[in-house]
Amino acid sequence: MTTLMVALGAAVGAPLRFLVDLFLKRRLGEDFPWGTLAVNVAGSLVLGVVMALPLPAEATALLGVGFCGALTTYSTFAYETVQLTRTGARLRALISVLAHLVAGLGAAWCGLHLTALLLF
Repeated sequence: MTTLMVALGAAVGAPLRFLVDLFLKRRLGEDFPWGTLAVNVAGSLVLGVVMALPLPAEATALLGVGFCGALTTYSTFAYETVQLTRTGARLRALISVLAHLVAGLGAAWCGLHLTALLLF
């Protein structure tokens, strides 16, 4: 049952990641990986909320592992960072790395602690 929950969550998270990235590339251009940053920060926030909620294991598998795991993407983040440095955009690469770390961890922390504050 857990494997099915992970698969169902991933079936929603992966296409959503693709659509968000496509939308932001069209709106903001391809000079900076806005789509990857957006899905990684949003996924971190959602995962923080999920971890703060007293959910059954199946719901955590669906939302945390499946949905957030497929929505967020470390491999694309790494690829885009390497591509930025290869094309000479080292400052943009550094800004991207710092933004992912600060905003991603900050979003997870906020999701976790704000949800806990609201529940208790």
